[in-house]
Amino acid sequence: MRFNRATLHFLFQNYEGRIGRRVWRSGALLLAAILLPLTLIWIFIAPATHRDLSRPELLDADAFLAFVFLVIFAFAVILIAVSWTNLSAKRFRARGRPAAFGAALPFAAFIDGAAHWLQPNASDAFPDWALILIDIALAAVALWSFYELGLANPAARRK
Repeated sequence: MRFNRATLHFLFQNYEGRIGRRVWRSGALLLAAILLPLTLIWIFIAPATHRDLSRPELLDADAFLAFVFLVIFAFAVILIAVSWTNLSAKRFRARGRPAAFGAALPFAAFIDGAAHWLQPNASDAFPDWALILIDIALAAVALWSFYELGLANPAARRK
């Protein structure tokens, strides 16, 4: 599929419309191609944010740059989640399902991320096994979304 300005606007910035599974797969691959390198960069530079406060440095340049990248990364993740929602809403609508299901995977991923952030800080109230349940729920939502949007019979369901 060719991605020009009008196509990108329709797929990722517009909530209305319907698309087929091949178009959805192309759009999902494009979003993954943006998110994956950004995530790998973050994984690589994240240790720089764990600064030793016993050193009397006023400014640690590595930590500062890592946090600048974190702001950019967080903004990109939010934009990718919105784009995913718009793209998936079109495909769910074409499948005869509510378009609001398009937000299920980003919502589940944000809940999972928040749980992973919270658990080390509140381990007495939020046990490790709860994280496993939330991870399983995220995996289930992801598998269902990928099946429904990219693999299921292309004919729309009848109401």
